Amino acid sequence: MSPKRGDRAAPPPAEDEWDVRFANGDAAKGWEQLGTQAPGNTRAAWLLMRTDPAPATRTGRHHRLKGELARGTHRGEAMDRWQIEVTAGGRIWYLLDLERRTVWIDRAATGHPKITDR
Repeated sequence: MSPKRGDRAAPPPAEDEWDVRFANGDAAKGWEQLGTQAPGNTRAAWLLMRTDPAPATRTGRHHRLKGELARGTHRGEAMDRWQIEVTAGGRIWYLLDLERRTVWIDRAATGHPKITDR
């Protein structure tokens, strides 16, 4: 069965880990495509989101988005949006729900997001 909006992107989190879930159906589909295209990198991204979704030391491959993309909304709540570069073009965007210690994947795709080409 394919994942859908609201589903967990992996097993339940351990006590000190973040819950990783899909914010929408497109993100769940994109996650599956990324997993097929780059399974090792997708797993590494999942581990980052699970254990350190807002790292103090940011890299070119894992950082908070900037400008109007830096914030997003999930269930009416504004949250910070982060990005992990999974492949040269593939990206995962996610929102951090600090109160619930939940990472909401709101975009996962094998192609580079055109909205960032401004």
